[in-house]
Amino acid sequence: MVDQNVADTLCNAVEQGFDEQVKFTQELVRKPSLRGQEATAQDFLARELGQRGFSVDRWQIDIDAIKDMPGFSPKADGYQDAYLTVGSLRCSDPQGKSLAINGHIDVVPEGPHDMWATPPFDPVIKDGWMHGRGAGDMKSGWVCGLFALEALKRAGYRPAADVSIEAVIEEECTGNGALACRQRGYFADAALIPEPMGNGMMRSQVGVMWFHCIVRGHPVHVAYAGAGANAIEAAYRLIGELHTLEDAWNARGHARYAHMEHPLNFNVGKIQGGDWASSVPAWCRFDMRVGVFPGQDLATARAEVESCVAEAARNDTFLANSPPEIVWDGFQAEGYILEEGTEVEAVLRQSHQAIFGDDMKERSLTGTTDARFFGLYANMPALVYGPLAENIHGFDERVNLDSCKQVTKAMTLFIADWCGLQAV
Repeated sequence: MVDQNVADTLCNAVEQGFDEQVKFTQELVRKPSLRGQEATAQDFLARELGQRGFSVDRWQIDIDAIKDMPGFSPKADGYQDAYLTVGSLRCSDPQGKSLAINGHIDVVPEGPHDMWATPPFDPVIKDGWMHGRGAGDMKSGWVCGLFALEALKRAGYRPAADVSIEAVIEEECTGNGALACRQRGYFADAALIPEPMGNGMMRSQVGVMWFHCIVRGHPVHVAYAGAGANAIEAAYRLIGELHTLEDAWNARGHARYAHMEHPLNFNVGKIQGGDWASSVPAWCRFDMRVGVFPGQDLATARAEVESCVAEAARNDTFLANSPPEIVWDGFQAEGYILEEGTEVEAVLRQSHQAIFGDDMKERSLTGTTDARFFGLYANMPALVYGPLAENIHGFDERVNLDSCKQVTKAMTLFIADWCGLQAV
C-alpha cells in the first residue's frame, strides 16, 4: 500500500480535479455515441488524450483481422466508421506491473425522448446525480479511469509501469472492440474495467448470445383468415416454447447464481412483421437475447435453441412445411468468473477499503461485460469495478457524482500501488 502521506496527496489531487472531471463527463455524454455514430466521441477522446500527454492510437475495426480469434461475434452490418482509441503512458524503466484500463463509449438507443424527464443527451445534474444516456453505462466510469491517471500527474507522479486506456465500441452488441485491442497487441498484467458496479466489483458474469428468427406465413385477405397462416401469431408460439427452454436452463443452476431465482433471461428485444392490417401477415422477425451460465458451451446452447424452435415448428401445421430460420448475429459471449485470490484483486480491495472504509462488495452479473476478452483469452485478470448508477439501458439513466469521486480516489490509489510511482 502506498505511504499515507502520498495517499492523502493523491486523494487531494482527485478533489482538485473533480470539477473538471464532471465537465469532461458531461461533454462525453453530450455525444450520442450510438452504434455507427461513435466517431465524434472517439475524435474528442483522441484529441483529449493527445493533449494530456498520452501516445494515441486510433484505428478502424478490421473484421477480417479478428474473425478467427477466440471470442469473436458475427456482425452482419459491418464496421463502417467504427473506430477505436487507445491512449498509452509508456515507462522507460518499469518498476511496477502494467495495467490496461478498458471502457466502452458506445451506448444503447435512448427510446422515445418524451419518456425521459430530461433530454437523454443533455447531461443535467440534479441532487448529486448526472442524468443522461451513457452517463452510468459507462462514460462516467471511463472518465474515472482517465482522471485517476490525471490525479497522479497533478500530484507530481506518473505510473512506474506501462498503462493504456482503451475507449472501445461494440461492447453493447458483440465485444469485438475489446477483441480488436487484443489483436492490435495491447496486453498488460491486469485489466481494470470501470463499469457501474455500485462501488463494488464483479465476481462473475453470464454469457450472452443474440439471434434473430425469421418466420414465414401464408398471406390471404383477412376475411378468409382461416385459409392462411399468420406469421406473427406463429412467432408468438415459438417465443413461448423458447421461454420453456429458458426455464429449463435456469433449473440447471450454477453455484455462482444459487442465490438468484432466475439469473438467465431470454429477452425478445425487437419484433417486426406484416405489411397490412387487413392481410394475414406473410412474415415476422423477432430478435432475442439469451443468457448462458459461465462454463456453458455456446455451441451446445445454440443447438438447444435451434432444436427447440425446430420441434415447435414440427408441431405447427403450417410451419412443419415452412420451418423458421435462425440467424446468429451479434453477441456470442461466454460467461466469465474472476478467479479468487489474485494479487491484483487484493490490491484493489486495499484501495477500496482505504477510501470507503468497508469491504468491497462482490456482484454476480446477469449481464455481460468485456471482461471475458482479458480473463478467458488473454490471461489477464479483469477487475470490473465502478461507480453507482441507476436505470442503465432505461429511461432517466443517471450516475451518482459522489460515487464517481470516491471511486476515482480508489482507482488512483490502486494504480499507484499496482503500477508503482515515479516522480515526474
